Amino acid sequence: DGEEWNPPEAKSKAPKVEKKSAPKRPAKPRAPKEPKAPPVPKNPKKSPSRAPHKLGARKDNPVKQERLSFNVSETNEPYKWADEGPSLTGFKTKKEEVEEEDFTFDEPCLKKLKASDGSPGQPTAFPSSQAQALRNELNMTWDLTQVLSTLTCVEQWVCRNIILLLREENTVPFMVRYRKEMINHMDADAVRDVQLTYEELCTLAKKTQSVIQTLKKDGVLTTELEQNLRSCRSADELDHVYSPYKKGSKLTKARRAKALGLEMAATALMNTPHTLDLRAWIKPDTEGLSCVEEVATGVEHILADMIAKDPETLTYVKTLCENSFVTIQSSVSKSQKPGTGQQNKIMDIDKFHLYFDFTCNVQRIQPHQTLAVNRGESLKILTVKVNIPDSVKSDFTGWCINNRWRPKTFAREEFHAIIRNAVEDSYKRLILPFLTRSYRTKLTAAAEKESIAMFVRNLRQRLLVCPVRGCVIMGVDPGFRHGCKLAILSATSQILHTDVVYLHASGKQNEADKLRHLMIKYSCTKVVIGNGTACRETESFFADLISKHFFHPLDVSYCITSEAGASIYSVSPEAVKEMPDLDPNVRSAVSIGRRVQDPLAELVKIDPKHIGIGTYQHDVSAGALKAALDGVVQECVSFVGVDINICSEMLMRHVAGLNVGRARKIAEWREQNGPFMNREQLKLVKGMGPKTYQQCAGFIRINPQTLHSAKSSHHSPTVVLEKSMAKKGKGKTCVSIPTSFNPLDQTCIHPESYHVAQSFVSLVGGSADQIGDVGLRCCVESKVKTSSVEVLAREVNTTPETLKVIIDGLTQPPGFDLRQNFGQADFKRGIVSMSDLRVGAVLTGRVDNTTLFGAFVDIGVGRSGLIHKSNITLDKLPVSQRRRSLALGPGERVEVRVMNVDPQRGRIGLDLIRVLK
Repeated sequence: DGEEWNPPEAKSKAPKVEKKSAPKRPAKPRAPKEPKAPPVPKNPKKSPSRAPHKLGARKDNPVKQERLSFNVSETNEPYKWADEGPSLTGFKTKKEEVEEEDFTFDEPCLKKLKASDGSPGQPTAFPSSQAQALRNELNMTWDLTQVLSTLTCVEQWVCRNIILLLREENTVPFMVRYRKEMINHMDADAVRDVQLTYEELCTLAKKTQSVIQTLKKDGVLTTELEQNLRSCRSADELDHVYSPYKKGSKLTKARRAKALGLEMAATALMNTPHTLDLRAWIKPDTEGLSCVEEVATGVEHILADMIAKDPETLTYVKTLCENSFVTIQSSVSKSQKPGTGQQNKIMDIDKFHLYFDFTCNVQRIQPHQTLAVNRGESLKILTVKVNIPDSVKSDFTGWCINNRWRPKTFAREEFHAIIRNAVEDSYKRLILPFLTRSYRTKLTAAAEKESIAMFVRNLRQRLLVCPVRGCVIMGVDPGFRHGCKLAILSATSQILHTDVVYLHASGKQNEADKLRHLMIKYSCTKVVIGNGTACRETESFFADLISKHFFHPLDVSYCITSEAGASIYSVSPEAVKEMPDLDPNVRSAVSIGRRVQDPLAELVKIDPKHIGIGTYQHDVSAGALKAALDGVVQECVSFVGVDINICSEMLMRHVAGLNVGRARKIAEWREQNGPFMNREQLKLVKGMGPKTYQQCAGFIRINPQTLHSAKSSHHSPTVVLEKSMAKKGKGKTCVSIPTSFNPLDQTCIHPESYHVAQSFVSLVGGSADQIGDVGLRCCVESKVKTSSVEVLAREVNTTPETLKVIIDGLTQPPGFDLRQNFGQADFKRGIVSMSDLRVGAVLTGRVDNTTLFGAFVDIGVGRSGLIHKSNITLDKLPVSQRRRSLALGPGERVEVRVMNVDPQRGRIGLDLIRVLK
C-alpha cells in the first residue's frame, strides 16, 4: 500500500519496452508478475511505523523489556493482514507447541524476524494435503500463501499458520500471547495486517468469480480471458483485464461508432490497412457516416477506446509516469469569493491557507497533506489536480505509433493520421483522467491507512495509562451557568456523593467552604477536572485554594483530563443502566473521575472515535477505522486481564473470545450463582463452548481477595451449580467441574499449561499455594539462575516460551498490573498561564495526542503546544523509540523548549529536547 499504483511488473518491463518492434497481445503483460523482486525495493515507501530495524531497537514499550531471549535473525521485509473459515485437519498436531510468552503492545512489527533454526513453531513437514487446500481454496492461478507472503513480506510458513489459526476461530490476542511460536513472535498489529491482506485476497477472489460468471452469461468468456482474470493479484489488475468487457461504459463516442458498424473498419485499419477503403462505409443519409471525415472520426473513437483499455498500453504509460516528476497541486477554488455575512466561511477557508498554492511530488506527499487536500476539495474550498509532465505524453505517443499501435502491413498516410489522432485523443480524454484517478485513489488509501495506524497507537497508549489506585477522587465537570458538577468516588470507584457548586458566580466563599467540608468528610485528596468549558477558570479556583492551604490538613492536588466522549456516554443506555438515578451532567463528572482511577475500564464504555485521539477520523473509511480500533481495545483489555468477579459487563465484552451475548450470560450466571471460584466454572455458562473457553480463559483472573469479599456478600447456591453442571453435561461426556479455588487462576498462565506449571513448581520445590509469596519467587529465580530456561523446559516437557510465561505467572506479585510500567495522570498544585510563556523557556509536559504531522503536548497552560514532526529527530529519542513513525504517543512525558507563542491564534510551537522516563 506504500507503493505507487503501478503493478509490480512495471519496473521490470520499462527497459525492454523501448526495444520492442512488434506489438504484443494484451494477455502477455501479466507474465512479468512472477518475479518477487520489484515489491521489495519499494518497501521503504510503506508506512514509516513499519520501518525495518534490528531487534535491539525494538523496545518502544516497557512491557517486554526483560524477556527477549529468543534467537532471531533479521530479514529485510515489511507487512499486511487474514480471514476465517472451516477448520482444517492437521492443525491440532501443533497443539503442544503453544507458548505463553509475554505480549507486546506498541512494539514495531516483528514479522521481519525469522525464527532461529529448528524453531518449534516452524513446520518442518507441513501436510501436503493442507498446503494444496490452501493453494486452491480461492480458485485462482496463484498460491494463496505465496502471494500473501509476497504482499506482507512474512514468511510462508507463518502466513500458513496464521490462516489456519484464524480458521480455527482463534483471536489475535490469543495468538499473540499463547501461539507466539506459530506466528514467529509477531505483534498484534502485524498479525492484523496479515489478516486484512488475507481478507482482501478473499474479496478479490469472490469478485473475480462474479466477473467470470457475468462474462460467461454475456457469451464473451474465453479460456485465455478466464486465465488472465484468475491471475490477477489486486483489484486494479482485475479492473485492467475486465474493463474492455464492461457494460454501460461511459465512452459514449466509441459505443456510438460501434453501433454504426465501424468496429470492423477499425480492426481492418490495424490488421489489413491495404484492404480498407473508408469511402465504402459512407451512407449519406446516416448521421456519423455521411462523409469520409465522419467515418474517420468514428474509427478514431473506437481506436481511442481500444488504446485506453489495453493492459499493455496502460502498463507502459504507468511506467513512464513512475520515472517522471508527477505532482499533486491544490489551489483556492474559484467559487470561494467571500462576501458579507460569511465570517464562518472565511474562518473555514483560513484553515486551508497552507494549501492555497500547494504543489508536491506524489512520491513525497505526506499522509496528513493528502487528507487535508481531500477535505478542502470536498468542502469546495480547494481545487486539486495531478500534473503529469508533457514528456510522458510525447514518449507515450511515439511508442504507440511506432510500436504497440503500428499497423501490421503498409498503410497510407491518411491512415497514419487517424492512428495519431486516436492516440492523442485517447491520452487526453481517457488515459489522463484514468491516471489522475489512480493516483488520487492510491494516495488516499495510503493516507487513510497511516491515519488509522496513528489512531491505533494513540488509543493503545491512552487505554494503558496507569490507573490511580488507593485514594478517594473528586471528579469535576466544569461549567459556568449550570455550575460545576461534582462526583466523589471511593478507592474502588463507588459513588460516595454527588453535588453541584457554582464556582464562577457570586458567593464563591460559600462554595469554597462547601468544597472543603466535602473533601475533609470523605478524605479526598485528588481532584480531576474535565478539560471542557470553564476548565481554566475551575483550575485557577482550585489552584488558588491549594496555594492558600485552604484544605489543610489535607494535601490536595489536581489534574486535568480529557472529557471527550463523556457527555455522549452520560446519555447512553449503558450509563442509564449503570447510574439510573443520576442526572446526565453528574454522570459526566463520574466518568471524568473514573477515567483517572481506571482509564481502561472507563474508556471501553465509549466509542473509540469519541475519545479525542488522532486526526481526520471523518475522512477515513468508517468500517476500517472501527475494525482497527475495536481490535486494539480487545487487545488491551485481554492483555491487562479482567477480574471476572468484579469487572463490568461492558469490560467483559472486549475480552478475546467474548461478545455482548456471552458477557451478559457470564454476568447473569455470576448474579444467580455467586462469584466464580475458578476458571473451570466458566464452562457452566450457557453458550461457553470449548473454543470460547480456550480463547478467553487465559485473560480472565480469579483474584482471591475479591473472591472472598464477593463470597461474603453472596452465598453461592451449590444446588444450582450441580443442576447447571448436569445440564451442561447432557448429551456430552459429563465432566466434573471443581468448586475449589485454583491458585493458578490468578495468573496469566493458560489452563492448557496448568500441568506444566504444576510440574515446574514441583521441580523448584514449591507449591501452587505459594503463588505471590517471596519464598516461591526466590525458589524460581534461583532455579533459573542455576539452570537455563531451555534446559528446564526440556525437563518439564514444554517449550522455552511456554516456560517463560509460567515463570512470569509464578513470580509476579499479587494483583500485578502491566500498566504500572506506563505513566499515570500528572497531579499539580500550581498554575501557569499562556501569558507567562517566553520563547526559549524549557518546560516538562505530557503528550496529549499524536497526529500525522506532530505531537500535541500539555504543558500546563490550558492549551496544548505542538512539536512539529520535523523537530522529533532520532538524536532526541531513546534508542528504544526510534522505530515508530513519530516515536511519541499519548501519556509520554517530554522536556520541551518554547519556540514561538501566538496568543491571538492560541498556538504554541515547541521543540523536543528529550523524552523523560
